[in-house]
Amino acid sequence: MIHEVDEALRTLIRDEALRGTDIEVAFEAPTKDWAARRNAPTVNLYLYDIREDLRRKSRGMVNEYNTDGTVAARHLPPRYVKLSYLLTAWTQRPEDEHRLLSLLLLGFIKYEAMPKHVMGGSIAELGMPVPMTVALPPPEDRAFADVWTALGGELKPSLDLVVSTPVTGVRFPAAGPAKAGVSLHADGDEPVHHSPVVGTEEEEEPRVAMRRERRVP
Repeated sequence: MIHEVDEALRTLIRDEALRGTDIEVAFEAPTKDWAARRNAPTVNLYLYDIREDLRRKSRGMVNEYNTDGTVAARHLPPRYVKLSYLLTAWTQRPEDEHRLLSLLLLGFIKYEAMPKHVMGGSIAELGMPVPMTVALPPPEDRAFADVWTALGGELKPSLDLVVSTPVTGVRFPAAGPAKAGVSLHADGDEPVHHSPVVGTEEEEEPRVAMRRERRVP
């Protein structure tokens, strides 16, 4: 699921935000060692936080139907997981990095959700929206300075990109329809099978009486 979001973001950057450029897209942690090895203009998408999006959590069951309208299975509703990316640009000059960040910001901010044409795999099969935000203030329990400190690098201009991706719920196959002609019975009794009535009313009356005698008072 996470790798599918990675590929969708890579496609969105290359085909739309930075279309016509040869900028590399990387997902490695932007540490000092990584920056020293870099030898080409690069956009880095570092996944630094994964947590459930509790605002989108729902309860109940979702029905899956057969072509004849009967229930084939029931699902727990999809859960949403927030994937937070630290989006940075790496070039030889700060001015070029700012230009790339501007293009990235304009490329992402026009979407409230990931475009369907860039999604693939299990997420696309769900057919549900994949909300996306960019450059929003981080939660109170998370600061970008702390992320850079953990990476061992110096603070750098960046965009906070958050994708809330749905994760399919557990599937419970539905039981088949009840068989016609079987009625409930008391403990210890055999089920009573109803057959179509054949013959006259006089012939049917003894059968009904026999069934009544077998039932527990």
